[in-house]
This record gives sequence, structure tokens and C-alpha cells, in this order.
Amino acid sequence: MPTTRNESPREKRVARLPLIDPETTSGDIRASFDRMPVKLNIFRMMAHAEANMIPAMRLGNSILHKQKLSAVNRELLILQAAQLEGGAYEWRQHVPIALGVGCTQAQVDAVERGDYDAAALSDAERALLKFGREVVENVRVPEATFAAARAHFSDQEIVESIVALGFYMMMARLTEATETDLDPAAGMTVYDGGKKPGG
Repeated sequence: MPTTRNESPREKRVARLPLIDPETTSGDIRASFDRMPVKLNIFRMMAHAEANMIPAMRLGNSILHKQKLSAVNRELLILQAAQLEGGAYEWRQHVPIALGVGCTQAQVDAVERGDYDAAALSDAERALLKFGREVVENVRVPEATFAAARAHFSDQEIVESIVALGFYMMMARLTEATETDLDPAAGMTVYDGGKKPGG
């Protein structure tokens, strides 16, 4: 399955809404920007939704740093959501994170192709990605696909997988609908920054 991501036309495009200047913000949003090692455009776009930005960032941080789901499995799902949803921004930022937490290039390539039977994937990863595809594309998951995922993952991990997919589906819609300008990949800098107290 070819990727639906479409980076090239976005490289020189200007976002449909102005990016918020972190220096013009105040309160919790300003404090959040001040803690960021890199002030990514996705957060500068999200800052328009003043009431939602901090809760959304807390949810995102909890997905990246507090879930029981392994970092490799989480990143495979995030890349899957980006690939299936056409999230060029999320793909660019999360490939370095995926590689940094232990995913192989062959696994990343398999997700980009939509090849969930690839030799680079374990049985558990295949089951998880087939489950993820159903969650993203069809919402309802067939019994056999659900059972296959449950054979490898706890109830907690299954629900965490759905939360991770849903969050990154939302972020892909945010960046694609607004045509948020693509940042250079900040990768592990941003990921590691989220581990710090208050991050």
C-alpha cells in the first residue's frame, strides 16, 4: 500500500493559519513553551486552541513516557497512524524517535509500505499493526483481529494502543487541515525533553 503522505508540496508552503509566536503567550502556555527544547510548529499551531493545548500536551506526554506499551510498539503505531492518515509532519518527527527507541529501519519501511506481514516484524508487532489498521480505517475491529492482538498484549496495552492511535490521528488532522509548515526533524531532542520534570 503506497503511503498517502505528501511532503514535497509542503516544504515551501505557508500554513493556512498564522503560527503563534511563543513570546506573545502567557500563563501555562508560555511556561510550556519555555520548557520546550525546540518550539515546533505543531505546538505553535495548537496554541490557537488555548483551552485545549495544555491538556493535549499532557496527554501526548503521557503516551510517549508513561504507557505500559513498549516504546517500540508505541512508535510503530504512531508511524502507522501518520502513514494511514497522510500525516507528513508526524512521520517526519517520529521516524528519528522510532529509530532512537529501538525500531529498525526495516520495521519503519514495513509500516511505510503498509506491509504488516513483513519479516522485520515479530508476531506481536504484526498483530498490533493489523489491529491498529482496523482502528484507524474501520473503527470497529473484527473479532479475529482483536483476539490476535489480545494474545500478545494486556487489556491495558490494547486500550493504550487505541489512545495513542487516536491522539496521533488528531494531530495529523491538525497539521494537514492547517497545512502546518514542516519543521526539520527534531526527533530525540523533543522526545528526551519530555522526560524532564514538568516536560
